[in-house]
Amino acid sequence: MSGQWLEVTLPVPAERLDRVCDILTANGMSGLVVEEEGDLLRFLERERQYWDYVDEELIARMKGVSRVKFYVPDSEDGRRQLQQYLAGLEEYEPQTASLREEDWATSWQKYYRPISVGERLYIVPNWMRGEAVPQGRTPLFLDPGLTFGTGAHPTTQLCLELLEEVSRPGEQVLDLGCGSGILAIAALCLGASRAVGVDIDPKAADAAFDNAALNGVGPDRLSVYAGDVLADEKLVAKLGTGRYQVVLANIVADVIVPLSAKAGEFMTPDGAFLTSGIIDGRQDEVRAALEANGFTVVRHLERGGWHAFQAQRA
Repeated sequence: MSGQWLEVTLPVPAERLDRVCDILTANGMSGLVVEEEGDLLRFLERERQYWDYVDEELIARMKGVSRVKFYVPDSEDGRRQLQQYLAGLEEYEPQTASLREEDWATSWQKYYRPISVGERLYIVPNWMRGEAVPQGRTPLFLDPGLTFGTGAHPTTQLCLELLEEVSRPGEQVLDLGCGSGILAIAALCLGASRAVGVDIDPKAADAAFDNAALNGVGPDRLSVYAGDVLADEKLVAKLGTGRYQVVLANIVADVIVPLSAKAGEFMTPDGAFLTSGIIDGRQDEVRAALEANGFTVVRHLERGGWHAFQAQRA
């Protein structure tokens, strides 16, 4: 793609989506994007164990909505193509918006700026590599175009602040639910000798290794496994027990509660268990689970309705 483009949106009743898509395809438009409230609700239901909070504004915006989107060149030829594609669909009023390819490619980057976290860390989008880093701070380069987290959310920042406080050179770190690898990579940047990440999504490994490479970290220092430590004893054996000075879990309360019964197995006697991703209203439940499973909470941070705990083995 190059130059100007038109984004064309057709609001369509849900029961007519298939018919409209069939007509557009028959008219020569194959690159269709379908947005439907039912798809969103099914996705939220299927994946609900991975979050405690869903943006109500997003749900409201999608309520009762079905629409078909496609793109044509913003030119005379493109508008002629548009009329061809819409033949037989005159009952629908298309909504159009002009876009440039460079808007798609890079405009999202303006929303990402370097972030100072705690006293030492400085999270830097990789395309800003080379800009000055504040004195005394350690840069952590990330590609925010990758999925699974960029460090901007309060839950990640709270966990990074706790990690910074407990990190000691030469330690081994285990990140349960590692996502983009930001916590494991931060631990290595702060002096850990080795970090291991685990995530139930196998795609997380690619994102973590890509971000690790941006920071000069190779597989000799970072390992990432796909699996569920609550259900896979072979994975637990592979990770090794009693060896990690820091265990991290920036997930959600529904996972942290059962994980609190397992985390101690991985830790050295003086290790720290750092948990975050706990929405307001669930913090007492998580604290109780930690204490019931042999931990003492020594630090509790809160920001923007989210909570994080630092716990030690009692």
